[in-house]
Amino acid sequence: MPLRTIRLPRRDNPLRRGTDVAESWMALTTAVLIAVTAPAAGVVAGSALDASSQRQGHDQKSVSAVLTEDPPARIGVDPSGGTGGRVHATVRWTAPDGTTRTGETAVAPGLRAGDRTTAWVDRHGSLLRDPAIPGDALAESVAVGIVAASATGLLFLGANKAGVVLLNRRRYAAWEKDWAESDLRWRQGQP
Repeated sequence: MPLRTIRLPRRDNPLRRGTDVAESWMALTTAVLIAVTAPAAGVVAGSALDASSQRQGHDQKSVSAVLTEDPPARIGVDPSGGTGGRVHATVRWTAPDGTTRTGETAVAPGLRAGDRTTAWVDRHGSLLRDPAIPGDALAESVAVGIVAASATGLLFLGANKAGVVLLNRRRYAAWEKDWAESDLRWRQGQP
């Protein structure tokens, strides 16, 4: 869009209406708000998710575990909800209190029953089904940031559009009034 279509209406224009000036200022304000707040919202949302993932990562501890059964073969999409290149399988590990526990977690494909793997437990010793992977956390943070920035921009665009609709209603009402006055003058024979 050429810049001259965005500029404010000239002040010396006799056809300039207050609604035209208001619409121009709304467009300028919306553009500035989108340019400033949308990226800021994306950065804040992405940073918050990243900080949460890092806190969760500090609460995780790796333990050595043994597969108790063969994991399902990975063909296309994992029906058990595996993430990335991992599949879910039942493992056995020793908890910090010395008890032996079993549970299901994500493991690398190709392992068999009896193979050792690394499992992740939370600070209470409970097995994590899908532990956070740093690469996944970064991708999620970026995706959340993009969605937050886009949503913020769309929110401001929607508010601008609603404002334009209200200004158009006002314009139409003013035009209707002007036409009614002109019609009355024409009927009375006045130019």
